[in-house]
Amino acid sequence: MTEPPLPHESADDGRARLSYEDARDELIQIVQRLELGGLPLEEALRLWERGEELARVCQAWLDGARARLEAYRAPEQSAANDVSAPGSAEEHDHGR
Repeated sequence: MTEPPLPHESADDGRARLSYEDARDELIQIVQRLELGGLPLEEALRLWERGEELARVCQAWLDGARARLEAYRAPEQSAANDVSAPGSAEEHDHGR
């Protein structure tokens, strides 16, 4: 017999795409419930599993954000490295 989903879970076990903020907020609530203790083992395990899933969702959002920022910054850094003006930091470093 399988356990019914927790109220915050959808029929697909919460695999639907959550926003970063929604996943983070739900994860915070789960951590707080687990820290309070006193839960039956099975419920604690289900919460922990959901927390792991939410942590992966949050990490995926953060990884995606980092990739977007790096992609945005890469052309700027490349252009800055291509132009070496007199007195630039690069020229200054070679004089040491």
